[in-house]
Amino acid sequence: MSVVLYTNHCPCCEVLEGRLKAAGIRYRVVDDVRLMLEMGLTTMPMLQTDDMMMNYPAALKWLEERNRPNEN
Repeated sequence: MSVVLYTNHCPCCEVLEGRLKAAGIRYRVVDDVRLMLEMGLTTMPMLQTDDMMMNYPAALKWLEERNRPNEN
């Protein structure tokens, strides 16, 4: 799985990056503002996994769900 963190290093960006590290998820950081604007990104942080783009709340939820043990 490919994971990309789009960040401007704001406090929320730092929290999300810390959660990614704590979860042991390998990711790439993109902090090129020009590129992010060209992509139409207007809020930070954004997390891209393969073909899914998530804003901060959605990314936190995604991380929580990944770390939750299966209840089967």
